[in-house]
Amino acid sequence: MSFLMAKDTISGQSGRAYATINGIVEEMFYVKKFEAKAKKNKKEIRTLGKNATQNKANGFAGTGTMTIYYVTSKFRELMLQYTKYGIDTYFDIQITNEDPTSSIGSQTTTVKGVNIDELTIALLDVDAETLEEEVSFTFDDWDMPNQFVSPTLGQ
Repeated sequence: MSFLMAKDTISGQSGRAYATINGIVEEMFYVKKFEAKAKKNKKEIRTLGKNATQNKANGFAGTGTMTIYYVTSKFRELMLQYTKYGIDTYFDIQITNEDPTSSIGSQTTTVKGVNIDELTIALLDVDAETLEEEVSFTFDDWDMPNQFVSPTLGQ
């Protein structure tokens, strides 16, 4: 019986993140957690001859959150531009998962058209050892220029 070898699981710390904002690439060394999800929009369809309601996909909605250490003003600057002047910024985030111990290689995902929904504009917490903030966003496209390969299985 074959099994997944523990060395092929991906360490959460083994990766990189980059944001491309207004043509400038910024390494996002301050990301603690990043999660982007694509959810299909579905329309219910009822037809003759079938009692069950069927579903048909008709697009998707992209949402996400990132937890970041409170060490950058970049996203507050973008929100300030919107709240003061109505200038909204859309940008891309590229995430690469790559654990050198694993045999599966790397996977790179680019989340496109990222637009911030909500973020913290000021933060103090006397009980916190480190300050963190949660940033929620939407996106309208994504790509996966390279993917993991199948792991080498144990026997």
